[in-house]
Amino acid sequence: MQLRCSTCGVDITAKKNFVRFSCPNCGKVEIIRCFNCKALSNKYTCPNPDCGFVGP
Repeated sequence: MQLRCSTCGVDITAKKNFVRFSCPNCGKVEIIRCFNCKALSNKYTCPNPDCGFVGP
């Protein structure tokens, strides 16, 4: 299974510094962020069509 950053799409399967959490709005989708995107506060969008939450 490949894990990809929800913001930039980088493969983080072999990386240690990343975070995974449920969408803070709908809780139905898992958001995965690489260390770089998290550190730079790059925005991500929930892929759930009923949600569309945008987070920092």
